Amino acid sequence: MMHDATGLLLTMIFIAAGLVKGVTGMGLPTVAMGLLGSFMPLPAAAGLLIIPSLVTNIWQLLAGPAFLALFSRLWLMMVLIMLGTVAGSVLLIAVNPRGSAFGLGAALVIYAGYALFSPTISVPPRAERWLSPLIGAITGIVTGATGVFVMPAVPYLQSLSLSKEELVQALGLSFTVSTLALALGLLTHHAYPASQLSLSLLTVFPALFGMWLGQKIRLRISAKTFRKCFLLFLILLGAELILRPLILS
Repeated sequence: MMHDATGLLLTMIFIAAGLVKGVTGMGLPTVAMGLLGSFMPLPAAAGLLIIPSLVTNIWQLLAGPAFLALFSRLWLMMVLIMLGTVAGSVLLIAVNPRGSAFGLGAALVIYAGYALFSPTISVPPRAERWLSPLIGAITGIVTGATGVFVMPAVPYLQSLSLSKEELVQALGLSFTVSTLALALGLLTHHAYPASQLSLSLLTVFPALFGMWLGQKIRLRISAKTFRKCFLLFLILLGAELILRPLILS
Protein backbone atom coordinates (compact mmCIF):
# COMPACT_ATOMS: atom_id res chain seq x y z
CA MET A 1 0.00 0.00 0.00
CA MET A 2 2.85 2.32 0.91
CA HIS A 3 4.56 1.41 -2.36
CA ASP A 4 1.43 2.32 -4.34
CA ALA A 5 1.08 5.63 -2.47
CA THR A 6 4.76 6.48 -3.12
CA GLY A 7 4.41 5.62 -6.81
CA LEU A 8 1.35 7.85 -7.13
CA LEU A 9 3.14 10.69 -5.35
CA LEU A 10 6.18 10.39 -7.65
CA THR A 11 3.92 10.34 -10.70
CA MET A 12 2.13 13.53 -9.61
CA ILE A 13 5.44 15.28 -8.80
CA PHE A 14 6.94 14.56 -12.22
CA ILE A 15 3.72 15.49 -14.03
CA ALA A 16 3.82 18.82 -12.15
CA ALA A 17 7.52 19.31 -12.90
CA GLY A 18 7.02 18.48 -16.57
CA LEU A 19 4.03 20.81 -16.75
CA VAL A 20 6.12 23.71 -15.47
CA LYS A 21 8.80 22.95 -18.06
CA GLY A 22 6.17 22.74 -20.79
CA VAL A 23 4.79 26.17 -19.94
CA THR A 24 8.02 28.03 -19.09
CA GLY A 25 10.73 26.06 -20.95
CA MET A 26 12.55 25.19 -17.72
CA GLY A 27 12.03 24.21 -14.09
CA LEU A 28 11.72 20.41 -14.16
CA PRO A 29 14.73 19.66 -11.90
CA THR A 30 13.99 22.68 -9.72
CA VAL A 31 10.39 21.66 -9.03
CA ALA A 32 11.22 17.96 -8.75
CA MET A 33 14.10 18.51 -6.29
CA GLY A 34 12.04 20.91 -4.19
CA LEU A 35 9.08 18.54 -3.89
CA LEU A 36 11.08 15.32 -3.58
CA GLY A 37 13.34 16.93 -0.99
CA SER A 38 10.29 17.40 1.22
CA PHE A 39 10.08 13.68 1.98
CA MET A 40 13.31 11.90 0.91
CA PRO A 41 17.09 12.42 1.20
CA LEU A 42 18.46 14.76 -1.46
CA PRO A 43 20.90 12.23 -3.00
CA ALA A 44 17.94 9.89 -3.63
CA ALA A 45 15.89 12.77 -5.05
CA ALA A 46 18.79 13.77 -7.34
CA GLY A 47 19.08 10.20 -8.56
CA LEU A 48 15.39 10.09 -9.48
CA LEU A 49 15.50 13.21 -11.62
CA ILE A 50 18.53 12.17 -13.73
CA ILE A 51 16.73 10.29 -16.54
CA PRO A 52 13.63 12.53 -16.97
CA SER A 53 15.82 15.62 -16.79
CA LEU A 54 18.24 14.21 -19.37
CA VAL A 55 15.50 13.18 -21.79
CA THR A 56 13.60 16.48 -21.64
CA ASN A 57 16.77 18.61 -21.83
CA ILE A 58 18.23 16.74 -24.80
CA TRP A 59 14.87 17.28 -26.51
CA GLN A 60 15.17 21.00 -25.76
CA LEU A 61 18.86 21.10 -26.80
CA LEU A 62 18.31 19.49 -30.20
CA ALA A 63 15.18 21.53 -31.03
CA GLY A 64 17.14 24.65 -32.10
CA PRO A 65 19.40 25.41 -35.07
CA ALA A 66 22.46 26.85 -33.28
CA PHE A 67 23.97 23.95 -31.33
CA LEU A 68 27.48 24.08 -32.85
CA ALA A 69 27.76 27.87 -32.58
CA LEU A 70 26.55 27.84 -28.96
CA PHE A 71 28.85 24.97 -28.01
CA SER A 72 31.81 26.78 -29.56
CA ARG A 73 30.94 29.88 -27.53
CA LEU A 74 30.12 28.17 -24.24
CA TRP A 75 32.30 25.04 -24.17
CA LEU A 76 34.59 26.29 -21.39
CA MET A 77 31.58 27.14 -19.21
CA MET A 78 30.26 23.61 -19.81
CA VAL A 79 33.60 22.04 -18.85
CA LEU A 80 33.62 23.98 -15.56
CA ILE A 81 29.98 23.03 -14.89
CA MET A 82 30.98 19.39 -15.30
CA LEU A 83 34.04 19.66 -13.03
CA GLY A 84 32.27 21.79 -10.42
CA THR A 85 29.25 19.48 -10.25
CA VAL A 86 31.33 16.33 -9.80
CA ALA A 87 33.41 18.05 -7.11
CA GLY A 88 30.39 19.63 -5.40
CA SER A 89 28.35 16.43 -5.34
CA VAL A 90 30.29 15.28 -2.28
CA LEU A 91 28.43 18.00 -0.36
CA LEU A 92 25.05 16.57 -1.43
CA ILE A 93 26.07 13.22 0.02
CA ALA A 94 28.24 14.15 3.01
CA VAL A 95 26.29 17.04 4.52
CA ASN A 96 23.61 16.06 7.05
CA PRO A 97 20.00 16.06 5.70
CA ARG A 98 19.03 19.26 7.51
CA GLY A 99 22.00 21.11 6.05
CA SER A 100 21.23 19.78 2.58
CA ALA A 101 17.58 20.82 2.85
CA PHE A 102 18.66 24.29 3.97
CA GLY A 103 21.01 24.60 0.97
CA LEU A 104 18.30 23.48 -1.44
CA GLY A 105 15.78 25.87 0.10
CA ALA A 106 18.22 28.77 -0.11
CA ALA A 107 18.94 27.99 -3.79
CA LEU A 108 15.22 27.95 -4.58
CA VAL A 109 14.53 31.24 -2.78
CA ILE A 110 17.53 33.03 -4.33
CA TYR A 111 16.69 31.90 -7.84
CA ALA A 112 12.96 32.62 -7.56
CA GLY A 113 13.55 36.00 -5.92
CA TYR A 114 15.97 36.98 -8.67
CA ALA A 115 13.72 35.76 -11.47
CA LEU A 116 10.64 37.43 -9.97
CA PHE A 117 12.22 40.89 -10.25
CA SER A 118 14.09 40.06 -13.50
CA PRO A 119 16.79 42.73 -13.35
CA THR A 120 18.22 43.59 -16.77
CA ILE A 121 21.87 42.60 -16.98
CA SER A 122 24.03 42.63 -20.10
CA VAL A 123 27.46 41.02 -20.26
CA PRO A 124 29.86 42.63 -22.78
CA PRO A 125 31.47 40.14 -25.18
CA ARG A 126 34.98 40.92 -23.89
CA ALA A 127 33.99 39.75 -20.39
CA GLU A 128 32.75 36.34 -21.53
CA ARG A 129 36.26 34.87 -21.72
CA TRP A 130 36.78 35.03 -17.95
CA LEU A 131 33.17 35.21 -16.76
CA SER A 132 31.89 32.06 -18.52
CA PRO A 133 34.26 29.64 -16.72
CA LEU A 134 33.65 31.40 -13.40
CA ILE A 135 29.86 31.11 -13.79
CA GLY A 136 30.31 27.51 -14.90
CA ALA A 137 32.34 26.61 -11.80
CA ILE A 138 29.87 28.27 -9.41
CA THR A 139 26.89 26.68 -11.17
CA GLY A 140 28.60 23.31 -10.96
CA ILE A 141 29.23 23.56 -7.22
CA VAL A 142 25.63 24.69 -6.57
CA THR A 143 24.32 21.86 -8.78
CA GLY A 144 26.49 19.28 -7.05
CA ALA A 145 25.50 20.47 -3.58
CA THR A 146 21.75 20.94 -4.16
CA GLY A 147 20.70 19.18 -7.39
CA VAL A 148 19.36 22.51 -8.72
CA PHE A 149 20.86 23.58 -12.08
CA VAL A 150 19.67 27.16 -12.44
CA MET A 151 21.95 29.47 -10.44
CA PRO A 152 23.82 31.43 -11.64
CA ALA A 153 23.79 29.85 -15.12
CA VAL A 154 20.28 30.97 -16.10
CA PRO A 155 20.71 34.69 -15.29
CA TYR A 156 24.12 34.63 -16.99
CA LEU A 157 22.83 33.03 -20.19
CA GLN A 158 19.94 35.51 -20.20
CA SER A 159 22.50 38.34 -20.11
CA LEU A 160 24.31 37.27 -23.32
CA SER A 161 21.89 38.93 -25.78
CA LEU A 162 20.92 35.61 -27.35
CA SER A 163 17.82 35.28 -29.49
CA LYS A 164 14.83 33.51 -27.96
CA GLU A 165 15.61 30.28 -29.84
CA GLU A 166 19.32 30.47 -28.96
CA LEU A 167 18.54 31.08 -25.29
CA VAL A 168 16.22 28.06 -25.09
CA GLN A 169 18.89 25.93 -26.76
CA ALA A 170 21.67 27.32 -24.54
CA LEU A 171 19.60 26.48 -21.46
CA GLY A 172 19.08 22.98 -22.85
CA LEU A 173 22.85 22.63 -23.30
CA SER A 174 23.60 23.83 -19.78
CA PHE A 175 20.94 21.63 -18.18
CA THR A 176 22.02 18.57 -20.19
CA VAL A 177 25.65 18.97 -19.09
CA SER A 178 24.51 19.57 -15.49
CA THR A 179 22.37 16.42 -15.54
CA LEU A 180 25.20 14.25 -16.90
CA ALA A 181 27.64 15.75 -14.41
CA LEU A 182 25.27 15.15 -11.49
CA ALA A 183 24.87 11.52 -12.54
CA LEU A 184 28.66 11.18 -12.76
CA GLY A 185 29.06 12.78 -9.33
CA LEU A 186 26.55 10.39 -7.76
CA LEU A 187 28.21 7.40 -9.42
CA THR A 188 31.65 8.57 -8.30
CA HIS A 189 30.48 8.59 -4.68
CA HIS A 190 28.53 5.32 -5.03
CA ALA A 191 25.22 7.12 -4.42
CA TYR A 192 23.36 6.02 -7.57
CA PRO A 193 22.23 2.41 -7.12
CA ALA A 194 20.64 0.41 -9.94
CA SER A 195 17.24 0.62 -8.22
CA GLN A 196 17.34 4.41 -8.57
CA LEU A 197 18.05 4.08 -12.29
CA SER A 198 15.04 1.84 -12.92
CA LEU A 199 12.74 4.07 -10.87
CA SER A 200 14.11 7.14 -12.65
CA LEU A 201 13.25 5.53 -16.00
CA LEU A 202 9.63 5.15 -14.88
CA THR A 203 9.37 8.87 -14.11
CA VAL A 204 10.15 9.80 -17.75
CA PHE A 205 6.59 9.09 -18.87
CA PRO A 206 4.81 11.36 -16.36
CA ALA A 207 7.43 14.06 -17.02
CA LEU A 208 6.82 13.90 -20.78
CA PHE A 209 3.05 13.88 -20.23
CA GLY A 210 3.43 16.93 -18.00
CA MET A 211 5.50 18.70 -20.69
CA TRP A 212 2.86 17.95 -23.32
CA LEU A 213 0.14 19.21 -20.99
CA GLY A 214 2.16 22.33 -20.18
CA GLN A 215 2.62 23.13 -23.86
CA LYS A 216 -1.15 22.91 -24.33
CA ILE A 217 -1.76 25.13 -21.30
CA ARG A 218 0.79 27.67 -22.57
CA LEU A 219 -1.48 28.33 -25.55
CA ARG A 220 -4.45 29.15 -23.31
CA ILE A 221 -3.08 31.19 -20.40
CA SER A 222 -0.65 34.01 -19.88
CA ALA A 223 2.85 32.55 -19.54
CA LYS A 224 3.81 35.65 -17.56
CA THR A 225 1.08 35.04 -14.96
CA PHE A 226 1.92 31.35 -14.72
CA ARG A 227 5.63 32.15 -14.32
CA LYS A 228 4.91 34.58 -11.48
CA CYS A 229 2.78 32.02 -9.64
CA PHE A 230 5.46 29.37 -10.21
CA LEU A 231 8.19 31.60 -8.76
CA LEU A 232 6.08 32.48 -5.72
CA PHE A 233 5.49 28.76 -5.20
CA LEU A 234 9.27 28.16 -5.32
CA ILE A 235 9.82 30.86 -2.68
CA LEU A 236 7.26 29.23 -0.38
CA LEU A 237 8.74 25.78 -0.98
CA GLY A 238 12.26 27.07 -0.38
CA ALA A 239 11.21 28.86 2.80
CA GLU A 240 9.63 25.65 4.11
CA LEU A 241 12.88 23.74 3.49
CA ILE A 242 14.92 26.47 5.21
CA LEU A 243 12.61 26.67 8.24
CA ARG A 244 12.02 22.92 8.57
CA PRO A 245 14.78 22.38 11.19
CA LEU A 246 13.23 25.11 13.35
CA ILE A 247 9.72 23.69 12.91
CA LEU A 248 10.81 20.13 13.73
CA SER A 249 13.06 21.05 16.67
